[in-house]
Amino acid sequence: MEISRRQMMIGAAAVPVAGRAAALSTGSARPDDEAYWAGIAAQYDVTRDVIQLENGNWGMMARPVLERYEAAVRRVNRETSYYARRGLTPDLIAVRDRVAAKMGVAPQEIAFTRNATEALKALIGGYNRLRPGDAVLQADLDYDSMQACFDTLKRSRGVDVVRIALPEPATHQGLIDTYEAALKANPKIRLILLTHLSHRTGLVIPVKEIVAMARGRGVDAIVDAAHSWGQLDFRPTDLDADFIGFNLHKWWGAPLGVGVIYIRKARLDLIDPDSANSPPFAASTYSRVHTGTVDFAAQLTVPAALDFQDAIGDIARAARLRHLRDLWAEELRGAKGLEILTPADPRLHGGITSFRLAGRTSVQDNMAVAKRLLDDHRIFTVHRDGPARGACVRVTPALFNSAVDIGALAKALSLLLSAR
Repeated sequence: MEISRRQMMIGAAAVPVAGRAAALSTGSARPDDEAYWAGIAAQYDVTRDVIQLENGNWGMMARPVLERYEAAVRRVNRETSYYARRGLTPDLIAVRDRVAAKMGVAPQEIAFTRNATEALKALIGGYNRLRPGDAVLQADLDYDSMQACFDTLKRSRGVDVVRIALPEPATHQGLIDTYEAALKANPKIRLILLTHLSHRTGLVIPVKEIVAMARGRGVDAIVDAAHSWGQLDFRPTDLDADFIGFNLHKWWGAPLGVGVIYIRKARLDLIDPDSANSPPFAASTYSRVHTGTVDFAAQLTVPAALDFQDAIGDIARAARLRHLRDLWAEELRGAKGLEILTPADPRLHGGITSFRLAGRTSVQDNMAVAKRLLDDHRIFTVHRDGPARGACVRVTPALFNSAVDIGALAKALSLLLSAR
C-alpha cells in the first residue's frame, strides 16, 4: 500500500521519539522514492529562506533528536553537580559503549572529543615516533587545521613536511599510486595524514589500501574521517587504520560538540597521554585526550541520533545522499565550461561534490559563483580553497533535501553556463 506524505507526517508525529524514523519504513527506502524521503524530511525543521545545500559544516538534528537534547539540557542545568558527581559517568560510559558497538571496536579504544579536529590534533601532537630528520606527508585536500598541525611538527620535532597534490581527475588506482610514489620518493616519511572524504571536493580516497601499503613500508597513518562516517556506508573497522578522528555532529545528526578519537589498542603506546592528565595513565584512549568540562547534554543525546539514523539504515542513507549528488553532478558532467571535481566512480564520492567554472580558479571567482547562486536563485552553497588546481564551490545535500532542490541547482548552473 502506498502511503502519502501527509499520512507519513501524521503517523510519525504519533510515534515515540526513538521510533519516529522507523515509523516511516513502511515506504520503500529506494534512493529515488521521493514520497518516502519526504517523510524523513518532515522530521527536520528546515529554513525556508533558502535551498540549503551547505550541510557540511554540521548536520541538522532531526526533531526527535532535538527534543531529546533539549530534555538533556534541562536535566543537566537543573541537577548540575548533583547529577554530574553521582550518575553522569555511568550514563556517559553507556553512550560510549553504544558508539563503540556501532563502530565495531572495543569501548576502551575510543573517547569523546568536541569534534574531529580535537581528536586529530591529539593524535598528531601525541604521536611519539618522530625524530629530527624524519618526514611526514600531507595532501592538498587535507583539512586546513590538520595541515597546520603537520606544519607544527616541523617546528616542534624537526621533521620535514612533504606535500602532494592529489590527481584531478582522480581514479581509484591513481590515488594509490600517488601516495606510493610519494613514499618511494621520500623514504624518510614515518607518518601520513589521510582524509577519507575531503571537505574541499568530496573526493573519497581508498584509505584501506593506502594504509596497508604504508604499513608495509613501516609508515603509520592518521585518518581524518570527519566527513565520511555516516555519509558513506562503512564501519570504521573497514579502514583497518590505527588512528582515526570522527565527528558525530555532521552526518549522524548529534548535537554540536561531539567527536570521537579512536586508537587501536595495540598501538596505544605510540600516542602520548595528554599533558593535562596525570599518571598513572589508563591503558585506554581516554588518557590520550583531555577536553575539560563539555556539553554533557550533547553527549547524552548521541543514542537518540543513532536511533533515528539506524531506523533509516546506513545503506539507505548513503544511497540517498549519493543519489542527490548524482542528480546534478552526473546530469551536468561534460557540460561545456563546467568541471565536476569528483569522479563518477561510486567508490570515490559520497554526497558531497564540488565544481568550478572552467578557468575560474581563484577564491574570489568561486566566492562570486556562490554569491550568484544565493542572490539569483536562493541556493546556499560555499566556496572552498586549497585544491592544487584551484578553488571551487561545494554542494552538500542532506536528508531533508529533495529532488526538486537539486533540480533547482542544476537549472541554476545551466543558466550560469549559458550566460558565460
